[in-house]
Amino acid sequence: MKIGQNKLASRVFIRQNVDDRRRTTHDGQKVRDRHAEIFRVNVLTKFHKDWAKKLDEQNVASIATHIVVVVVEVVVIVVVVVVVVVVVVVVVVVVVVVVVVVVVVVAVVVVVVVVVVVEVVVVVVVVVLVVVVVVVVVVVVVVVVVVVVVVVVVVVVVVVVVVVVVVVVEVAAAVVVVVIEVVVVIVVVVVVVVVVVVVVVEVVVVVVEVVVVVVIIVVVEAVVAVEVVIVVVVEVVVVVVVVVVVVEVVVVVVVVKAVVSVVVVIVVVIVVVVVVVVVVAVVVVVVVVVVVVVVVVVVVVVVVVVVVVVVVVVVVLVVVVVEVVVVEVVVEVVVVVVVVVEVVVVVAEVVVVEVVVVFCQYRIL
Repeated sequence: MKIGQNKLASRVFIRQNVDDRRRTTHDGQKVRDRHAEIFRVNVLTKFHKDWAKKLDEQNVASIATHIVVVVVEVVVIVVVVVVVVVVVVVVVVVVVVVVVVVVVVVAVVVVVVVVVVVEVVVVVVVVVLVVVVVVVVVVVVVVVVVVVVVVVVVVVVVVVVVVVVVVVVEVAAAVVVVVIEVVVVIVVVVVVVVVVVVVVVEVVVVVVEVVVVVVIIVVVEAVVAVEVVIVVVVEVVVVVVVVVVVVEVVVVVVVVKAVVSVVVVIVVVIVVVVVVVVVVAVVVVVVVVVVVVVVVVVVVVVVVVVVVVVVVVVVVLVVVVVEVVVVEVVVEVVVVVVVVVEVVVVVAEVVVVEVVVVFCQYRIL
């Protein structure tokens, strides 16, 4: 019951007692006698003492209750603020941990991708280089083997041809020489026969010298003529033999020169072809190596640029996220602290006002 209501009740109680006392007077006279006045004063004094004691107890209880309520409210508010701050800190820590984990995972993934790409590129480059080198070596070996085989075949064919030509020329010369020798033998035989005939004729002439003088002369002249013919034939045979030998030598020299020239030309052509093939193979290997190196460098540069861009983007995102989270957390903490402070101030003001009102009412009474 409020203090104003208590005061009104006390007044009603006193009035009722006074009216009752008044009704106890005789003859219905409305006069206050001394006893009634003393009774009223005693009643009021006793009531005021009791009520003051009750009001003191109620005010003390009320003030204590308000203080306890304020303390509890402040404790609750402080606990709420602490809980909110702890929750905010935990959230910030969790967000930071998540961001760090994400950054680490992204960095690990990027590093793994870079390592895998570099390994793949290196393996591809090595495989390509090995294949190119093997192909070039095989081609060069095949070309060299083919060239060697062709050279050997050509040389063998040329040697065989030269041998055949020389053999043919020698056989022909031998045949010619044999024929000439046979002719010479025949001529010699004829000469011998003629000489024998001449001897016989001379013997006969000796017997019949006189008769056949003329015949002897003719025969002698014939023998002389035959001898001259034999000499001419021998000279012709010698000339023919010399011509045959000269022709044989000339043919052999010409054939050998031709064969040597052909072999030299073939060897020069083969050497030129081998040199051209080797130069082309070397150029191809160099070009392939340069292209592969350029490709590897380009791939590595692209991978490095991609890694740098990814890292920069991740760092920027992490910084932005951390800044946003920190700003949000700071704003939330500031808002919570402001609200808590305002609530505490309002509650304190209300409690102070209530205590002051209670105290003022008590003092008025």
